[in-house]
Amino acid sequence: MIGYLHGFLGDPSVWGAVDGIRIALPGHGGGPVEPTWEANLAAVARALGPCDAVVGYSLGARVATGLVVGGFVPRAVLISVNPGIADAERPARRAQDARWAELLRTRELGEVLDGWEAQPLFATQARVSDEARAARRTRRLAHDPAQLAASLEAMGLAEMPDYRGAIDGRFHLIAGADDPRYVALARTLAAPLEVIADAGHDPLLEQPAALAAAVTAALRR
Repeated sequence: MIGYLHGFLGDPSVWGAVDGIRIALPGHGGGPVEPTWEANLAAVARALGPCDAVVGYSLGARVATGLVVGGFVPRAVLISVNPGIADAERPARRAQDARWAELLRTRELGEVLDGWEAQPLFATQARVSDEARAARRTRRLAHDPAQLAASLEAMGLAEMPDYRGAIDGRFHLIAGADDPRYVALARTLAAPLEVIADAGHDPLLEQPAALAAAVTAALRR
């Protein structure tokens, strides 16, 4: 059985009709956010049950990394992953996530999404059809903003362990060619990398067919 984990603001439907188990992460319909990274990781492991591998995108990729390192799952395919930061970087990242969490608690969700989607990291998504982006926006608006805020605070990059040294042959990495920061990061890690042409940070949205082929190939190796 293969498990599939979506990213922040996502939901299981982003994976389409895959052959496996798609679960919602804590704060995204998969139960309330637990207070710590470790507790949320354990909750995801329980929801998945026994799996041969897990595929994760962004936040889901970070969770997938933790599942493998923690011994819950033997291997993972990581899409657009940041597997950890140095302790010296944590205060700035924690402050950044706290600002977004405050906006989620005090502003209309649509307004916060406008700001989130305008970040340079997601600029390449302007190439995606209006219909696809509108459908994603509708799904995002169904989330509970307070739970999204809690996800940032308990499951953000500042709260997870630094897994960079644990990336090895148990992992396969995928990144979009037009996401240079994450491609460069992936190339520093000790795992095979596949780069998806004409995709930025979110190949699920930008190049779903090419991503599906890359994931299938990675799972067969």
